[in-house]
Amino acid sequence: MFRKLHDPEAEAVTVYIDGVPALAEANESAAAVLMRQGSPWARRTPVSNARRAPYCMMGVCFDCVATVDGVASVQTCLAPVHDGMRIDRQIGRRSVTP
Repeated sequence: MFRKLHDPEAEAVTVYIDGVPALAEANESAAAVLMRQGSPWARRTPVSNARRAPYCMMGVCFDCVATVDGVASVQTCLAPVHDGMRIDRQIGRRSVTP
């Protein structure tokens, strides 16, 4: 499992992953926060329902997409966290209807 090398308590913000609070350091990527969780996946594939986790961490592979603050298919590796951010793991393909 991944962990921070330092204790970010002074600058800690709270994000919610599938409704569960998690501590994060302001402006770190949402993917980095997901990778420190007990179950470090971001989405499930539409066909086989397999779990996918952040991979490239630079916006190339799209394995880290999740629903962030109500917006589906956000690349979490490029999304800096902020206090109160809601990250919901994406199950299957994105819906095209509101």
